[in-house]
This record gives sequence, C-alpha cells and structure tokens, in this order.
Amino acid sequence: MGVDYTQLHDPNAEYTMRDLSAETMNVTRERGGGRDIEITDVQTTMVDGNFPWTLVRIYTDAGIVGTGEAYWGAGAPELIERMTPFLQGENPLDIDRLTEHLVQKMSGEGSIGGVTVTAISGIEVALHDLAGKILEVPAYQLLGGKYRDEVRVYCDCHTEDEADPIACADEAERVVDDLGYDALKFDLDVPSGHEKDRANRHLRAPEIEHKASIVEAITERVGSRADVAFDCHWTFSGGSAKRLAKRLEEYDVWWLEDPVPPENHDVQRAVTQSTTTPITVGENVYRKHGQRRLLEEQAVDIIAPDMPKVGGMRETRKIADLADMYYVPVAMHNVASPVATMASAHVGAAISNSLAVEYHSYELGWWEDLVEEDVIEDGYIEIPEKPGLGVSLDMDAVEEHMIDGEELFD
Repeated sequence: MGVDYTQLHDPNAEYTMRDLSAETMNVTRERGGGRDIEITDVQTTMVDGNFPWTLVRIYTDAGIVGTGEAYWGAGAPELIERMTPFLQGENPLDIDRLTEHLVQKMSGEGSIGGVTVTAISGIEVALHDLAGKILEVPAYQLLGGKYRDEVRVYCDCHTEDEADPIACADEAERVVDDLGYDALKFDLDVPSGHEKDRANRHLRAPEIEHKASIVEAITERVGSRADVAFDCHWTFSGGSAKRLAKRLEEYDVWWLEDPVPPENHDVQRAVTQSTTTPITVGENVYRKHGQRRLLEEQAVDIIAPDMPKVGGMRETRKIADLADMYYVPVAMHNVASPVATMASAHVGAAISNSLAVEYHSYELGWWEDLVEEDVIEDGYIEIPEKPGLGVSLDMDAVEEHMIDGEELFD
C-alpha cells in the first residue's frame, strides 16, 4: 500500500492566511450558462518518452475533462496528488485564483521554485484545456486572443557524433531539407578531446576553437535557409563564456543558450553585456519573479521560459508581458509531449513577442501518436480552433508507452 499524499498536512497552512479557496473568499455566486461546474478529481499518468512526461487530467461533475502536462521528472505526480483536495469542489474557470491558491497552500513545500511549481504548472495547463472546453473557446482566447495563426518551431538536433562538426552540419542540412524546419538548435557542451578538468568550467583555447568549428560548419552549411541556436547547458565559467561568445560573433548565431550556471544573475548579466552574440536564458528560472532580474537588468537578449515548468500558461504570458517592456523576444524552451507543446503554442499565438517554440523529440517516432491530431507540419504549429488545447490523448498510445508500474487515467 503506497502513501496517500492527499492526506499529508501542513500545520502552518491550517492556521495562517494561505488559503484562497472559494469558501474562504466567498466565491459562491451562481454563474449560469452552464458555468457552475465543480472539480471532482485530478489524476496523473507518466509516459516514458525521450523524457518521462507527466500527463495531468482534471475531472468535473459535468463530465468534461481537461488535459495538461507538467515538466518531466520525479516528484510531480506525488505533489499533484497532494494538491488534489485543494481543487476538489472548486470551479475550474477560476484559473488565476486556483493557481495562486495552490502556490499559497504549497508555500511551505517550496512553491517559489522547483518541482512544486512544475506540479502546479501541469494543473494550470489542464485548467486551460478544461476552461476552454466549458466555454467552447480555444485556449489562446483565454489568454487575450491571438497575434498569429501558426507558431514557428525550432528543432533541437542531435547526431551520433555530436563533437564532429561535419556530422552536425550533415544533420542540420537533413533537418532543413528533408524535415522542413527553418530553425534549429545544437549542443555546444560536447567533448572536444582537449579537456583537462571538466569540473572547473574553464574553456581552454583549443576547446573554444573546437566549438567555433561546429558553429562554423553548421551555419555555413544551412546559410540563410535556417536560423541556428547553440545550447551550453550552464556549463562554463563567466570568463570562458565571455571568450566563447566573443569568438562566435563572426558567425550567424541565432542565440547562445545558458552559457553559465543560472544561480548568479550578476555573472549572467556580465556575460550578456560583453558580447554581440545574442544570449538566451530562462528555462531553469521559476515564475515571473525568477525572470524579473534577468529582464530588468538586461541580462538576456532572448528569454526562454519553459511553460510547463515555469508556472503554466498564464504565468508564461505574464513573463512575456514583462519581457515586452524591455523589447525582449520569447523563445519557449520545450521538451514536452504533444500536450504541453500545443499549450506552449497557444501561448506563442497570444503574445506579441513570440519568437519560436522548441521541439525536442524529432528522433522519437511515436511522439505525435500520443494525440489524435497532427501537431507540427513543415516546422510550424497551426493553432487549432477547437475548444481548449485542441488535442485529444490517444489512450491506447498512452497506455503502450507508460512508465513501468504506472497506471492509466480512469
């Protein structure tokens, strides 16, 4: 018999003001028009994709179900189970209040960052799908309407030999010519054979030249047919990141992503302001509060929140609005299944400063089988006009690809 996470309690939350429930806030007025609906249950199923995706479903007394997704990894299903009693009996249309209600109720368990925010994000995405279905409008309409009918997708690319510049260039050409993408990303935190000590974050001159050779090979091969970004995964020291970014200034780099660890904003700002190579950061920072300093201190050229990790669809919209005050575009990081990928696309349609949404599963042949609809075509996602997110889970495919020991939704 496993732990019943719904029965855990927080003594602080029981006697403090961290409660924004409908009962506490006296949100009891009848709404009419089929909008008096209550949440009855929340369930999760984890799918074994190229990342372990946590799919979320919210059930109601009206028989309408909303589907969402939390950022991959351990802990989110247990936290979502823990929060289920806070949602039962609530009206799912109150997305903002319910999200803040969860943040407040879970504040003792770390709702300023980390997997607690991730779990809340998955619920919030499902609430958008559910609210859209109740109101019979697509999710982007809940975010203020749309700027565009389709959202550009950038393909995160890999090869068997990621340290070989020619192999990378060959793959870039294949993805552009055969798969139809005009936006790509490759990794630069790959072994060069010149490392002396991988723990100290320092890049020696031969290592920088090796990374420059990858950038040169790819950008010259695809030319103006595609924009190409390069990811560093928070690997390098401040000084090394500056030298690398300076070295890459002669190439047509769309952006250099996460060149330094995310904790020290002062170093991040110094790196960004030292180079004309565009710097992108944001996937490892939580909620609008975490993104604020990056934007206010002009420590990024492009902001890259991960929607089902950062706080959800409305939170990403708030980050985009803050970024727009500093004329910074938004390129959403995304390693999700088709569910959160489509949710990110809805956000991308609704914000003015959307640049692109990432796709990280082009090597996974069954990625799109998880839903009944087509998602990506010729490097773009067309925003559906169906209610909610506009995608429906294929339960047979979900069951086939579940993590061992997982149970399917009811």
